[in-house]
Amino acid sequence: MARWLGAALGLLAAAASASELELRKSGALQVLVVDGSPAFFRLKGAGASGLDREILDGFARLNGLSVTVVEAPSWSALVPWLVEGRGDVLAGGVTETSARAQKIAFAAEVMPTRLVLVSRKPTRVLATIDELRQEKVGTVRGSSMAEALQAAGVEFDSGVPSGGVPDALRSGRITATISGIEDALLYQQGDGSIQIGGFVGPPGSLAFGLRKDAPRLKQALDQYVNNLRRTPTWSRLVVKYFGDRAPELLKRARGE
Repeated sequence: MARWLGAALGLLAAAASASELELRKSGALQVLVVDGSPAFFRLKGAGASGLDREILDGFARLNGLSVTVVEAPSWSALVPWLVEGRGDVLAGGVTETSARAQKIAFAAEVMPTRLVLVSRKPTRVLATIDELRQEKVGTVRGSSMAEALQAAGVEFDSGVPSGGVPDALRSGRITATISGIEDALLYQQGDGSIQIGGFVGPPGSLAFGLRKDAPRLKQALDQYVNNLRRTPTWSRLVVKYFGDRAPELLKRARGE
């Protein structure tokens, strides 16, 4: 496996784009992340961890690269920073959306996702967007959840800090939100009063974001991620970071 993965990234030797030539020259994969998603990419504390971090560390090792972390100030800054060349890959539980796909490319799906309605006791379990509209709704500015709320015409507080949704629910600043199923599972792990309600919209994907001028890097990441998804390692990582219920709920999110 290491041989063909190395050969895949070795195609960078034939790349014409400046971004891919710079990647070869530096020997480092610069990963753009936002603090607040430790299950995907922990930025603070001892040791490097997180689903995306472990995947990218494995990819880098097999291809003779090191991982350099570049912390962006907000979710809304991620795509512009990538386009500007401040990093090579977006990571940290990034949802592939049509708005983002107009500006950047996405590698193969790391993990399925789907939006769900989230509330906290004593607020009721929410089943529909109409029920959500009756609540104090909030989320993080620039996130895919903000895009979904805007598309649904739901008024919301966009001032919730990255990683701050559970605290906002606990304090009563908001009474409900929408969230990717992966984040909802984490909220529930940390707070037994968090409630997961109905699904919103179609299934989606979490994936690494890349510049459109880096096709060889995308090809190599596609091959690596697709191969990993076929192994028990992927399921082990999902359970490690999102709990025993995660595989079942991800299947439900996919409609399987």
